[in-house]
Amino acid sequence: MFSVYILTYNEELDIAPCIESALQSDDVIVVDSLSRDRTVAIAQDYPVRVVQHRFESHGRQRTWMLREVPARYDWVYLLEADERLTPELFAECLEAIKTQDYIGYYVAERVMFMGRWIRRSTQYPRYQMRLFRRDQVWFDDYGHTEREVCDGPTGFLQETYPHYTCGKGMSRWLEKHNRYSTDEAIETVKQLSSGQVDWQDLFLGKSEVERRRALKDLSLRLPFRPVVRFIYMYIFLGGWLDGRAGFTWCTLQAFYEYLILLKVWEIKNMPTPELDPALVARLDQLKSLNSSPDYSQDSVISS
Repeated sequence: MFSVYILTYNEELDIAPCIESALQSDDVIVVDSLSRDRTVAIAQDYPVRVVQHRFESHGRQRTWMLREVPARYDWVYLLEADERLTPELFAECLEAIKTQDYIGYYVAERVMFMGRWIRRSTQYPRYQMRLFRRDQVWFDDYGHTEREVCDGPTGFLQETYPHYTCGKGMSRWLEKHNRYSTDEAIETVKQLSSGQVDWQDLFLGKSEVERRRALKDLSLRLPFRPVVRFIYMYIFLGGWLDGRAGFTWCTLQAFYEYLILLKVWEIKNMPTPELDPALVARLDQLKSLNSSPDYSQDSVISS
């Protein structure tokens, strides 16, 4: 058997079906990032453990979880609230952990968008590290998301998992990707100043993961990235075959690339604001008041 970690933040719409899919395991742990909705209350209605920890970044949250939240089993599966652990995938995971050949397995996602599986324009199969030995895998930050660091050989599973990427509505998608684009812009600036394209992995990479990462580094350097991405996904990958959902998906991804470029320009060109020394002194005073046990958190401070 293996344990299941579920990562959550304001997931009241998705958490119940996600947990229900994970209860094939007898050890399910919900790691919540201090949700402000009913996520925790709903999760507590199920036979799972719930742990809360302030979110710092995707990589740090996952690494903290693996190091600080004990699991019943050595093998764990990493599940997010808008994903599902299908019975077929669960069965394959049980078979995979019987061998000692690998310390982790990548699993391909099936992006579910506007009521259908977007197979072509999502570059299927897109693999994520999901099943692994908890003492031999950890995560580093990369852009708005994370990259796994594996202390040993890894493999690939055949079964896939559904990812309901827009299950909470288009407005939530736009709000989330607006935040993500800031992290991606920072990572882009770092890569352009210090990183380089691994051409060998791009053409001769041993796995789809290595080739995709090299392609990502190359894409950061392409001119007209939003237009290139739309043409690549909609024409060359066959997104037009995914119908209206495919066109919408490709348009949103191109818009996301444009947001990143706008924020890269902002980082490079917008001046850093300088605070008035008197204002800095006032802020320091407020901080000292805030640390006092007599200070009211509900006080309204006006300038």
